[in-house]
Amino acid sequence: MTSKQRFRTKYRLELRERDHGPAHVHLVGGEFDVIIYLDSLQSEGRWPKGLRQEVLDWIKQHRQQLMEDWNQWHP
Repeated sequence: MTSKQRFRTKYRLELRERDHGPAHVHLVGGEFDVIIYLDSLQSEGRWPKGLRQEVLDWIKQHRQQLMEDWNQWHP
């Protein structure tokens, strides 16, 4: 698994090399594990309070690189 970004020092955005499709990342930390789909930005799981928009904005800015990394690890 590769951490792509940290938020508020407690939460990490991870892209996992051995994971199932469709393309997604995980926001993890504490008791949270949110799955965020890269194509639609839809999510599954409970978000840490007040963090959703910050994370989604970061993903939007870096989505192309995240998709390239996903495609490299999931041919």
